[in-house]
Amino acid sequence: MDDDAGIREMLRLVLETAGFECLESADIQEAYWHITDHPPDVLLLDWMLPGGSGIELLQRIRKDQATHSLPVIMLTAKAHEDNIIQGLDMGAHDYITKPFSPKELLARIRALFRYRDNQGAQTECRVGDLLLEADSQRVTMASRVLEIGPTEFKLLYFFMTHPERAFSRAQILDHIWGKDVYVQERTVDVHIRRLRKLLQAENTAYSDLIQTVRGTGYRFSPRDLLASEQQAESPASNSAATTSH
Repeated sequence: MDDDAGIREMLRLVLETAGFECLESADIQEAYWHITDHPPDVLLLDWMLPGGSGIELLQRIRKDQATHSLPVIMLTAKAHEDNIIQGLDMGAHDYITKPFSPKELLARIRALFRYRDNQGAQTECRVGDLLLEADSQRVTMASRVLEIGPTEFKLLYFFMTHPERAFSRAQILDHIWGKDVYVQERTVDVHIRRLRKLLQAENTAYSDLIQTVRGTGYRFSPRDLLASEQQAESPASNSAATTSH
């Protein structure tokens, strides 16, 4: 959805030529009606819209259980780094600034679909009290549901399915955003910090699951956590000396 009719027409042409079926909206209310009545496979969302902002709509989508995991790509002229971080923080899966390349847009949409399709490989991941359910896009800590953003969810899923392996920032970018998409490596650090902060808020020990590997990138290692939890669960062994006469 976009407030510029010319851009909407161009997007429709590009997407329909690539084989997509399109629904377009010019304001917040019309967009929300389309989303709830005809849930799309992906939503292209502008920032500035009649009736409100794209960020407001994004927050509304993420609070609704029916649309919580809807893939969203922000497509906007707001190119400042703070705007990009805010959009991703509010729950956008990706962020593209205008002017943009139609080929890049299609590549990013395909990257989202590849991630969605590959999730079927493992539907549930568990480390101690941390449980990730891919089908429902839900993460819980000791049965408490965590409010996790879509990008942090993808990162956590990737890490939990590739434990004890060190990955560079470039490798993480390729796995999460796709090889056809250019995203700055610093973006990885931003989302790693958010994921660590989220886990730490629930249990400080779990923030150490994602380890920084100096000179390389990051590694997901549950080894120390699981060892400490097993030790804590073991009953203390008190030795007593007995003598018999």
